[in-house]
Amino acid sequence: MAAPVKINFKMYQGSTFREVLRWESSTKVYVPITNISRSAPVVVTAPNHGCPLGWRARVTGAGGMREINTPEPVLVTGVTSDTITFNSINSLPYTAYTTGGVLEYNQPVPLGSYTARMQVRERLDSTEVLLNLTTENGGIEIDGSLYTITILATAAQTQLQVFKTAVYSLELVRGSEVIPFCGGTITLVQEVTR
Repeated sequence: MAAPVKINFKMYQGSTFREVLRWESSTKVYVPITNISRSAPVVVTAPNHGCPLGWRARVTGAGGMREINTPEPVLVTGVTSDTITFNSINSLPYTAYTTGGVLEYNQPVPLGSYTARMQVRERLDSTEVLLNLTTENGGIEIDGSLYTITILATAAQTQLQVFKTAVYSLELVRGSEVIPFCGGTITLVQEVTR
């Protein structure tokens, strides 16, 4: 990872704040496709694909059903060991699949050996930490099988926040290695129902 990714969030005061992040490597995985359904949602058969649920993937080079060949990755909403479902694609009006094509996605980075930490401050130079979330205090969960990093601030924690806009950074830690994963701003949306 060259530089941390910039991601801006909205936090709703008095509500649970949950954001799920994934770390894609730059290594592409290409899995041959054996079938694509004409259905809503579309189901792509790519035996032993290895793509996790919630990942981004795309179809390229499919014969017959050329409409399915997407220029940008699409969110994977269902998986079995041999199939992937894209809920955002309705292939009913598409031409029938004939042959070929590959399922393409970026290989996930294994997260099992990492811990994570994140701090929220009103400004970059602020000494006061508004929120301190870590894997140790339950504010960040790392799922090694789904390759996810989940940031979690409870409704009680967000209720106490009064900033308008704050800054944050999230780091992944493995032994003595510290990787700046992402950072940006958090805009607090004032609570109406309280």
